[in-house]
Amino acid sequence: MRGGALSQPLSKSMFSSPGLSLALQTTMEGGGGGGGGGGIGDIGRMPESYEISGGGGGRRSRDEEHESRSGSDNMDGGASGDDPDADDGKPPRKKRYHRHTPQQIQELEALFKECPHPDEKQRLELSRRLCLETRQVKFWFQNRRTQMKTQLERHENSILRQENDKLRAENMSIREAMRNPMCSNCGGPAMIGDISLEEQHLRIENARLKDELDRVCALAGKFLGRPVSSMAPPMPNSSLELGVGGNNHFGGGGVLSSTASALPLGPPDFGVGISTASSVVPSSRASNNVMGIDHSLERSMYLELALAAMDELVKLAQTDEPLWLRIEGGREIMNPNEYSRAITPCIGLKPNEYVSEASRETGMVIINSLALVETLMDSNKWAEMFPCMIARTSTTDVISNGMGGTRNGALQLMHAELQVLSPLVPVREVNFLRFCKQHAEGVWAVVDVSIDTIRENSPSFSSCRRLPSGCVVQDMPNGYSKVTWVEHAEYDESAVHELYRPLVRAGMGFGAQRWVAALQRQCECLAILMSSAVSTRDHTAITSSGRKSMLKLAQRMTDNFCAGVCASTVYKWNKLCANNVDKDVRVMTRQSVDDPGEPPGIVLSAATSVWLPVSPQRLFDFLRDERLRSEWDILSNGGPMQEMAHIAKGQDHGNCVSLLRASAMNANQSSMLILQETCIDAAGSLVVYAPVDIPAMHVVMNGGDSAYVALLPSGFAIVPDGTGGRVGSETDNNSGGSGGGAGGSLLTVAFQILVNSLPTAKLTVESVETVNNLISCTVQKIKAALPSDN
Repeated sequence: MRGGALSQPLSKSMFSSPGLSLALQTTMEGGGGGGGGGGIGDIGRMPESYEISGGGGGRRSRDEEHESRSGSDNMDGGASGDDPDADDGKPPRKKRYHRHTPQQIQELEALFKECPHPDEKQRLELSRRLCLETRQVKFWFQNRRTQMKTQLERHENSILRQENDKLRAENMSIREAMRNPMCSNCGGPAMIGDISLEEQHLRIENARLKDELDRVCALAGKFLGRPVSSMAPPMPNSSLELGVGGNNHFGGGGVLSSTASALPLGPPDFGVGISTASSVVPSSRASNNVMGIDHSLERSMYLELALAAMDELVKLAQTDEPLWLRIEGGREIMNPNEYSRAITPCIGLKPNEYVSEASRETGMVIINSLALVETLMDSNKWAEMFPCMIARTSTTDVISNGMGGTRNGALQLMHAELQVLSPLVPVREVNFLRFCKQHAEGVWAVVDVSIDTIRENSPSFSSCRRLPSGCVVQDMPNGYSKVTWVEHAEYDESAVHELYRPLVRAGMGFGAQRWVAALQRQCECLAILMSSAVSTRDHTAITSSGRKSMLKLAQRMTDNFCAGVCASTVYKWNKLCANNVDKDVRVMTRQSVDDPGEPPGIVLSAATSVWLPVSPQRLFDFLRDERLRSEWDILSNGGPMQEMAHIAKGQDHGNCVSLLRASAMNANQSSMLILQETCIDAAGSLVVYAPVDIPAMHVVMNGGDSAYVALLPSGFAIVPDGTGGRVGSETDNNSGGSGGGAGGSLLTVAFQILVNSLPTAKLTVESVETVNNLISCTVQKIKAALPSDN
């Protein structure tokens, strides 16, 4: 699907690929899949180079058959290297053996543990180091993979036979007991109601195990794309593709554990990327049969949930009206009645006290699908891509890293704190599955779904749950991708302030528009910073290393600002309940100790949100203009500020990092520098600033380390009021609004101030009153400077 075909709309045919086999993790080091194919009796398995389509099989080529016969003793000519004494009745030709030295074998084994599938460059380097031909190295790795695969399959087949025999014997004993029931008291034939309690329990338990076995086999059949029998044991040459992953994953006992181990790792010989299970399953759990079965049940539920969520996401991405309704501003929101009719929820019905929000957005992003998928599946990269939306995130469990060295089939458990930059909107804390699947060449999908409803030992986050949400990514020409993003959540609206309820319910707070807008802005910023071109506004001669250091400092400043506004768990904030503070102002304190990026002492954070009858674009332009800063900023010394440095972060002039200098009004005042970052997209805008030390900024602008520059940020976050305003739209400057009407803005004002340089000092009432008055004064000045748009 390259070239012109990619420019066509995303079609349903792209999602008609065969059923996906999830790659379960294995406890065997280097396990998985394999290179040059299995043994001669490996029916149903195909070599790496064989193209898999529609579930059909294929025969090994003669070259591949020859390559699989290489091992530590490489041989040219004659019989197979595995049977050097074979005699076909004719005098054998003279054979040439190349026996590897112990040192060579040790080096090869060491690399095999790290990378069972070395690429051509690695094989070439290894052959030079070991004085071998690249062909010999290639053959050794192919034979080693085949050897490991055969050993694992023999082990698993043996376990499967044993467990199946146990189940058959148990079933037969129960059947025999049921044919000739005997009374335990008199020894005579028992009536129907006289069967012992123990036998009744055996019948119930056997029925339960059989149902569980049928369910797991049905799940395996769904992955394989063909039925899997629960009665006959799989033989070594069976077409059932045994998973290299392991029996240890599921505990070591019980029919369910042995059957679950037969779940495939995916298409044959695609075991690369499966990490060892020691990073996922504690050894104590693996040694306990009961807990092992519980763990396998939990994982099988995860697999079912991930597949159901992926199906729902694809359907939501493909379907248009009447499921999706286009409203003012071009945004798409879900029709809840049509959703209830067309789709069965995969995580249960909505609680009565919850409300729903669902939105969809499509946009072009300057990033290819593989890079975006890798970003989404890495929690650190994901947080860096959406710094103002993700307060904190982590990967709690990796079920699969993917197949064939790609993210196709990757499945992991994640935890995240999602935020709207306002103290009036609580942080959304969610536990969810993230599942990645490649649907066609250049077409990927990544889906999230909450798991709190199926995970018994999971903490209960009752304020929000995440229904199937995520994105479908299609490669486009010139390095771009077409991204279709779907966000669907159910949450407790009572925790959200009335001022922000229209915004959140319309999907503009946590919705798809905000994710796509942030992704476009961040990718555009990365593309500009990677290019050698310098903006015409970058009139200062800053070195490349200086630009990088200054941008890193600005990013830390913005991250700290967001953490202070939303009270996320990034810092340990202590909330204050003071009588001398306005009810909508949230005041918090924390101790700053041993942090070179902050001044030591007691840090006070105060934040509030207000509604203003002006458009978001007009408010943003006013706050970022250094020439008008004296109208609201007490740090400006009452006069205009001068821009000393400018680094563009996007095509829009509002996306930049600046260094401002406040001029001294008299001889007793000293000039000061202010670092400022501004950013704007279709979902909102941000103005963050902090006073900085002049000598320290000289070091940063010359490429020095910015981690030692102490700063405390303050600033503003601007979003539409949720009743029709849209940041950056052409109608913003002409739209009116009063009392929350169209075109109004929600402005969040936040300050972080060092109130005492001693971390052990106590907070005074005067400090709290000072910060409260600072916020009130700043808001009043902004209102006075910006009359209503009406």
